[in-house]
Amino acid sequence: MSLGQSIGLVVFIVSLYILWQIRLVVLLIFTAVVLATAIDRLVRLWQRLHLKRGIAIALSITLLLALLVGFFVVVVPPFVEQLQQLVDRVPQGIEQLRGWATWLQDLIPEQVVEDLRGLRGFTQQLQSFATRLFGNFFTLFSNSLGIILNSLLVIVLTIMLLANPAPYRQGFILLFPSFYRRRVEDILQQCEFALGGWVTGILFNMFVIAALSWIGLLLLQVPLSFANAILAGLLTFIPNLGPTLSVIPPMALALLDAPWKALAVLGLYVAIQQIESNVLTPIVMQKQVSLLPAITLASQVVFASFFGFLGLLLALPLLVVTQVWVKELLVKDVLNNWQRNESGNSRLAPAGKGDSAN
Repeated sequence: MSLGQSIGLVVFIVSLYILWQIRLVVLLIFTAVVLATAIDRLVRLWQRLHLKRGIAIALSITLLLALLVGFFVVVVPPFVEQLQQLVDRVPQGIEQLRGWATWLQDLIPEQVVEDLRGLRGFTQQLQSFATRLFGNFFTLFSNSLGIILNSLLVIVLTIMLLANPAPYRQGFILLFPSFYRRRVEDILQQCEFALGGWVTGILFNMFVIAALSWIGLLLLQVPLSFANAILAGLLTFIPNLGPTLSVIPPMALALLDAPWKALAVLGLYVAIQQIESNVLTPIVMQKQVSLLPAITLASQVVFASFFGFLGLLLALPLLVVTQVWVKELLVKDVLNNWQRNESGNSRLAPAGKGDSAN
């Protein structure tokens, strides 16, 4: 290894160490990039009406702020009120489940009871978990000052990226060798397209799932249907784990009325998830974003382990961007160009000027 290669390796390792130490800041910057990418789609719609970019940005931010204020004025108060009732009533539903378990023990044969003896302990643990989960819901926001400062940082960065994205984009591209910069520009465009498609799809899915859940719970006459529907829509942002958590509160409430109603709620949520997977996602996402379920679940575990709760929330957009870079840089530009010469040694085929094989 030459001196230049050794220095480059040391610089690379030191850079990774620094990035790891400031990983929360990097994640907040990525959050701003995702928001800027989403808002930029709205900005471009305004620009098609021959508005200047500055005016288009101002209109987009004003519209989003109006929607946000409307959401907090119209939706949040009844949601918080019903959520508090939900916190009080879910343990009652789980206690009802324990009662049904006891009733079943009196009916079934003794040898079967021995096999199911752990059911009572399971329901006790489930009640304790549900009480902690919903009872401590608002403790997620206990560090108010830190959340406010992080939110302000994200908002400021988002506005800066929207106002003049070119210098930041060019600065990132300059980190790569000169022969590869045109290719990096192309990869960044693909990342922008993929992120925009994902944001559009997830917002649409959240709205539709909340609406379908509300209608279904109203028809089943499940209490606090509005809060449960909003919760189902919000938890759609976290695939795999979110839909599973969203079904627990309405099922527990339905148990207070009748066991069949709890099963009906479970069937309703399963049907809604099938609609999302087989109808909504193919229509909205189309060919913009294609994520394998196992890879999605694994990425949630990895990002949550590295970055905590914020990593869990941003696991999908992080995966979308990572998938584009792996596909374009590693697969197309490295692995697809890897060849063997006549002596049997491996080498990379020369890429075109600024572009690799596509």
